[in-house]
Amino acid sequence: MKKLNKAFLQENKLSEELASPAPGWDQLPEKVLQFGTGVLLRGLPDYFIDKANQQGVFNGRVVVVKSTNKGGISDFEDQDSLYTMYIKGIENGIEVQKSKVISSISRVLTATADWKEILDVAIKDELEVVISNTTEVGIVLDTKDDLKAGPPNSFPAKLTALLYKRFLHFRGDSSKGLVILPTELISDNGTKLKEIIIELSRIHNLGEDFIAWINQANHICNTLVDRIVPGKLSKEDQEKEEQRLGYIDDLAILVEPFRLWAIESNSDEVKKILSFASVDKGIVIVPDIGKLKELKLRLLNGSHTFSCGLALLCGFPTVKEAMKDKDFVRYIQQLLQEEIIPAITGEEISVAEAQDFAGHVVDRFSNPFLDHSWKSICFNYTSKLQMRTVALIEKYTNKHQSPPQYMALGFAAYLLFMKDSEGDESSLNSLWKEYTPSELVNKVLSNQKLWNVDLSQIPGFADAVKTKLQLLLNYPALDVIRQMNDSQNK
Repeated sequence: MKKLNKAFLQENKLSEELASPAPGWDQLPEKVLQFGTGVLLRGLPDYFIDKANQQGVFNGRVVVVKSTNKGGISDFEDQDSLYTMYIKGIENGIEVQKSKVISSISRVLTATADWKEILDVAIKDELEVVISNTTEVGIVLDTKDDLKAGPPNSFPAKLTALLYKRFLHFRGDSSKGLVILPTELISDNGTKLKEIIIELSRIHNLGEDFIAWINQANHICNTLVDRIVPGKLSKEDQEKEEQRLGYIDDLAILVEPFRLWAIESNSDEVKKILSFASVDKGIVIVPDIGKLKELKLRLLNGSHTFSCGLALLCGFPTVKEAMKDKDFVRYIQQLLQEEIIPAITGEEISVAEAQDFAGHVVDRFSNPFLDHSWKSICFNYTSKLQMRTVALIEKYTNKHQSPPQYMALGFAAYLLFMKDSEGDESSLNSLWKEYTPSELVNKVLSNQKLWNVDLSQIPGFADAVKTKLQLLLNYPALDVIRQMNDSQNK
């Protein structure tokens, strides 16, 4: 069996479901410079760009920069950067299975071996967009970095060097700025990246004209990305798919149907350059992505965090296993509909917007093709609770003048789960040896170092947690959930 590449496409007709790349796909200009070969970028921005090219929109390809020395790029070279995307999951309550060959990447260069070539890409007239995903620690200031090195060490320094090269080449032409879209999972990623670029420019005396060009000619946008991209298929599934499609693909990736790329900008120029945003509802360009961040943080991340300890107490190792149980599904739905949505809706977020997003959450949790471990979701459990759920508990109680019962059950499950915790959070399990369950609830809730507030002062919440914790100590967790669901239905 042959590998997927240009030669294979010339010699073989792909099945209709895959759809061949658009005519002339390999001649499209290189409009995008992308830092990162990871599956998230290949499963989100590169997918959107490919979809646009298929429809005759945007009509540009992506040059990818591999910044790390881990692994090589031979798979990309062998396959002419072509790869198959398998989209599997639940969408609007219906199972979805699709396959698509992605042809938006033109080539992959390594920062260490190909820096001069990467600098040449930076001065291309056709270049319009820079995308990055260099992990959360990628957007940091290294004051000792050398911009003249080949290459500089940090991502912000690499980008500053490339921008300075472009600035000099085009003699400060304001029409030659770029749209820069960092997708690292940190808040205000674009704002932070821009601050570091300007700081590096000052440290290395690149001049006020260059700084003015950065500010006036370039658009460095805050973004939010959301798509579960597990990466490779299992060995068994990979073999099945290759037999079905008739070729070998070492770059194939699995993604869920849900996709979101929110880009913060009110510039018509940005919307014009990012024309690929018009082809898919998963891309939104809005003046403020705060609403979308809040929806994701509270409805997706918040419900995950309230549920993870409880799911493990029920004996469910993965999210998909939990979502096969109608009582656990009912808990998730009640948590979302009866408590989280009422807590976050108001002037900023409408009930309709929240319910639409919540529907996607249930679909994503129910995906039978993903093995999402509850234990991995429980990692850094306490800090996740603080970031994602404390505000929900406060808002719900303030609005309803009564404590949220489903949230209280999730919190009680956290306390019981931490009884056997190890590592960084093991200090909580020692409290179980010193205090009664009721005393422990008071001790933990009142610890402002953990929560930044005194949760024991929220009216009724401590009593609700104590009641739920006692139930979890006396009965199987699934029975407690069933009892709560039954009481709500009466």
